[in-house]
Amino acid sequence: MAYELEEIRTSQEIFYYLLEHHELREEEEMLLYKAYTEQEEIQNLVKSQGDIAESRIERYGNVIYLIPKEENNFLGFSKAQLKQALCKSGGTDKDYYLSQFVVLTLLVEFFDGQGSSSKAREYIRVGELQNCISNRLKEGALSAGEEEEEQSGIAFSNMLEAYEALRSDDRGSRAKTTKEGFLRHILIFLQKQGLVEYVEQDEMIKTTKKLDNFMDWNLLNQNNYQRVLRVLGVLGNE
Repeated sequence: MAYELEEIRTSQEIFYYLLEHHELREEEEMLLYKAYTEQEEIQNLVKSQGDIAESRIERYGNVIYLIPKEENNFLGFSKAQLKQALCKSGGTDKDYYLSQFVVLTLLVEFFDGQGSSSKAREYIRVGELQNCISNRLKEGALSAGEEEEEQSGIAFSNMLEAYEALRSDDRGSRAKTTKEGFLRHILIFLQKQGLVEYVEQDEMIKTTKKLDNFMDWNLLNQNNYQRVLRVLGVLGNE
């Protein structure tokens, strides 16, 4: 299929904007937004550039997002980069998987996968989230024996060990070697990605419209949601 030069140029402008900002909002760039949504040729060209860059281009509501694929370490984050950002110095794989467990727990506390919108609550206190993490790790380690952990690939006992190795500090420590500091760094990281609002002085966490849209439109079909619940031990493995 032959494309007009102006269509190619506009698609490149849209894709470059997405590379720079990771999202394109209708109210901020109306002409580019209308070109993408109203001209199929331009949309196809932008999506093709996304494929080459190991990314997906998705529109949720009135926002177009650039979403790096799972193995995209250039536009996304590698395991090593996440470990450095989220875990203590010299952190092990146990610490890394614990950080991912924290994120999954946060998602399940906010989103229940039901109804027209999957969002179940408006905010959660840091202390409540910390209790949820501790309880789910203990329940998972208690209910899953070593053989079951090997089969499922979910090492609750290892994550619990890494979590309990973190000190407790009720003085608001920011060190990654404490439970409070470890959780704080994860929340700040998610805030920098535009996924949560972390009101530190009130110890309150809220989700952003970006995360709400992403969960409603992409992640929380029932198959994915049930899988997440099984990972966290909320549902028994079938």
